[in-house]
Amino acid sequence: MRCRFLGLLLAGVLALALAPVRAQPAKKVPRLGYLAAVSASADAPRLEAFRQGLRDLGYVEGQNIRIDYRHESQDLRRLPALAEELMRLDVDVLVAVTTNAAQAAKRSTDTVPIVFMGVTDPITTGLALSLARPGGNATGITNVAAILTGKRLELLKETVPGNTRVAVLWDPTAPGSVPQWEASQGPARTLGLQLHSMEVSSPEGYAQAFRDAVKAHAGAVWVTLNPVANSNQKLIADLALQNGLPSICARGDYAENGCLMAYGPGYGNEGKDGARYVDRILKGARPADLPIEQPTKFELLINLKTAKQLGFAVPRPVLERADRVIQ
Repeated sequence: MRCRFLGLLLAGVLALALAPVRAQPAKKVPRLGYLAAVSASADAPRLEAFRQGLRDLGYVEGQNIRIDYRHESQDLRRLPALAEELMRLDVDVLVAVTTNAAQAAKRSTDTVPIVFMGVTDPITTGLALSLARPGGNATGITNVAAILTGKRLELLKETVPGNTRVAVLWDPTAPGSVPQWEASQGPARTLGLQLHSMEVSSPEGYAQAFRDAVKAHAGAVWVTLNPVANSNQKLIADLALQNGLPSICARGDYAENGCLMAYGPGYGNEGKDGARYVDRILKGARPADLPIEQPTKFELLINLKTAKQLGFAVPRPVLERADRVIQ
C-alpha cells in the first residue's frame, strides 16, 4: 500500500513539474509577404541587401522569420491579386517594391503594416499623408527619382556638351515614372535642352521608340525608373548602343548592364533600410509614426566599355567624379 502511495505521489509531482512546460504556447514565427513589381533577377541586388539586413538584426530566414515572395514583371495588372494572395497567408508585414506594388499592397489592406522600397513619390501616389508622419499603415524609403532628374540631365549635358536634345524613356502607366518625366521639364529648360518623349509601356515598344528618338535628332537618352525598364535593362542599353545614343540611368545596375552612366542611391542601403523598418514594426512600432526616409548617399557609375563601343570619350572632369568605373 505504501509503495503504491509513494508511486502515486511521485507521479503527481512529475505531472506538476511538467505542467508549466506543456502550458507554454509556441512562439509565433513572424511572417513577411514580399511583393515586387520587377523580375526576380532585376530585384536580386536589393533583395540580397534586404536579407542581409535582416540577418544583421538577428532574423534567420527559415528559423525565426518566414518570407513569402511574389515577383511580377510581365503583367502588372496581376499585382492586386498577388497582394491579396499574400494577405491570405496571414502575413505580419507586407513588403512592397516599386510604386506599383506599394499601391497594390495598400489597396489590399488598411491594417497590416506595409514597408515599401523603390517608391518615387509616396505622397502624390496616395501611400502616405506626409514624409514626417505617414499617417496610415504604410511607410518606408523613397528613391527620390523625380528629385534627381535635374542632376542627371546636368551630368548628361556635361558629358555630351554639344547635344541639345535628350530623349526621355518613361512609362505613362507607371505611377513612379510619370513624376520623373514631369520633373524633367524645368531642369531641361534651365540647361537649354529640348526633351523628346519616349512613352513606352512594354518591351515590345522599345525598338521603335529608339528609332523615333533618332529621327527626332535626339543626341542622348535618359531612362526613368519604372518596372518595365527595370526588368529590361540590357535590352535598353543595347538599343541605346545600336542607335548611337549615350545614356544615363537612375541606378547602378543599369550601368553594369550597359548604360553609359548611372546616378542615384545604391541598392545596398535601400535593402538594409527596408529590413530596419521591418524590425521596428515587428517590435511594436506603428507605420503611421515612422517617418519615410530619403537616401542621402548617391553614386555615379560610368561604363567605359560602353563609351568605347560608342566611340565616345567621357570628359575627364566627369570621369574623375565617378564613384565606380566599369572597364
